[in-house]
Amino acid sequence: MRTPLTTTLATTVAAVAVLATGAVAATTVLDAGHTHRPNRRPDRRPDRRPDRHTRSVTRRRPPTAPVAVAAVALVAALSLPACGGGSDRMRTATGGGAPTTTAAGPGTTGATAPPGTVAPDAPGVDLQVTFLTGVGPQVGGTPRLATAHRRVAPTAAVARAALEQLLAGPTPTEQALGYASSAGAPTAVTAISIADGTATVVLDPGFGRGYNDTTLRWATAQIVFTLTQFPTVRAVRFGTDGPPLTRADFRDLEPLVFVERPGPGERVSSPITVAGEANVFEATVRITVLGASGRVLADTFTTATAGTGTWGTFSTRVAVDPRGDATGTVRVFWDSPKDGSPRDVVEIPVRFA
Repeated sequence: MRTPLTTTLATTVAAVAVLATGAVAATTVLDAGHTHRPNRRPDRRPDRRPDRHTRSVTRRRPPTAPVAVAAVALVAALSLPACGGGSDRMRTATGGGAPTTTAAGPGTTGATAPPGTVAPDAPGVDLQVTFLTGVGPQVGGTPRLATAHRRVAPTAAVARAALEQLLAGPTPTEQALGYASSAGAPTAVTAISIADGTATVVLDPGFGRGYNDTTLRWATAQIVFTLTQFPTVRAVRFGTDGPPLTRADFRDLEPLVFVERPGPGERVSSPITVAGEANVFEATVRITVLGASGRVLADTFTTATAGTGTWGTFSTRVAVDPRGDATGTVRVFWDSPKDGSPRDVVEIPVRFA
């Protein structure tokens, strides 16, 4: 029979094995106040380069020395005693592992809104959380990251609030759209510091239990994308010796058109802000807005800060006249240079104010 110490050591060794083969495990909560950064600097290290005639093929990086260092640093982080008070700790209610489409927080299943959120017209702060799409035996293949939005009561600790909403899981409405989450393991953050754009975190040993190397990496990507929405956080470090992890470490999970605004089910008004990241041919991002009847309300394009093999950001405002339509769809994609067909289409259902 295993003793608690034996179990802890086994878990730690497993974590090292996972990370040494290219998986990354982490979670982080930040308590400092932040504001959104609409545009980030282009990533000059793309994993996928769109061909001039066909969609790009995902290329995975081989394990590198920094990943091995991250494994050692995570073990050290899990071994440290807690250095924060009770107010610095946050736990989820259920275990993790395989992605789930059921909200993980208590009392969220079947609810129309997750706990901790407020009405769209109430005073509050708008946050982004990153889930997965394309998960499950009926879909197959590699999942892709997708953004959802939450509005919470006014708070300076927006990063902590964003992570809590992420760990609560997708809403029933988002589940119906195919959203799922791998970030739901019981965990706590025992120490956080932020300096020069990097958040350094120490994690509770419970994080990662019940995961395999694949789902652990998915969960880590969700957390990194959720927290790097804030301008003061460009990377996350696990333990004092771990290398920083950024969005560039998970580009194989990011669709070539990654829409961060608007979110699914969001209430919008003209002009609609459409923003995100892209790595598409000639950096040209197409946008159409359809009414509930399918009528085209807008058909336009914008240019990302980089493209054709380099990740860039885009943000534009699209004027629409719903003329009685209560709902609609924002479609974001890029045109194939070969035949003009839409590629990597992202469809976001919205409600018109």
